[in-house]
Amino acid sequence: MDEFGAMDSPAHRLDARAKAVATIAFIVAVMSFPPYELSGLAPFVIYPVVLLALSGIPPAFILRKVLIAAPFAICIGLFNPLFDRHPVVLPGGLVVAGGWISFASILFRFALTVSAALVWVASSGMHRLCAGLERIGAPRAFVVQLLFLHRYLFVVADEGLRMRRAMDLRSAGARGPSLRVYGSITGHLLLRALDRAHRVYAAMRARGFDGRVRALRETESRIGDAAFVVCWIAFFAIARKWNLAEALGAWITGGAR
Repeated sequence: MDEFGAMDSPAHRLDARAKAVATIAFIVAVMSFPPYELSGLAPFVIYPVVLLALSGIPPAFILRKVLIAAPFAICIGLFNPLFDRHPVVLPGGLVVAGGWISFASILFRFALTVSAALVWVASSGMHRLCAGLERIGAPRAFVVQLLFLHRYLFVVADEGLRMRRAMDLRSAGARGPSLRVYGSITGHLLLRALDRAHRVYAAMRARGFDGRVRALRETESRIGDAAFVVCWIAFFAIARKWNLAEALGAWITGGAR
């Protein structure tokens, strides 16, 4: 994410606040659809696709991240087909249980919202993103915690890997440790993380940290940023009120006749 955030593209040059407002509006619009809606969600694919094209980020990178998180969405809707037996008639006269439609809707919403959020983060960089969130009124405590979580999560993960490597070297090829040993390792990792957090906080306070997120390069809002937000929010409102996919299908089939 940090490597892609340092790129230079039309999406990267947009104000982080503009992308934040547009993406939040996109997520709200997508999640506001009823559970059996699928065709109405189709036009919303345009936003993450356009933002991805403008950013120059490889689509395979976003796809891998979406697939990693996909099991969470699958677990949420996995039992819908079992509990929701309400029949739903699809185009063409096919009748299926409503649970399958709501399950597909959950997966579709998940793919849309997560891909849009990933492109938003990757095209902004975590630091600029957090600075933008603070400037649009997000609680400072939340923004600082989000930034530190991203920054030091990898530090804690590396510490855990070093502990696991040391345990493997001392076990001399013995069978895997028991749950009790893993519990002890987790406790020690927590203590090490707390100790490092105290040291980091003391060092930051000594350097004048006051709880505010600052960016080395502050971006100023321009007319293009405002147009980006207004145009996308207008599109989301239109796509939410009217089913553009059905209207396009009716126009094509009507023209074909």
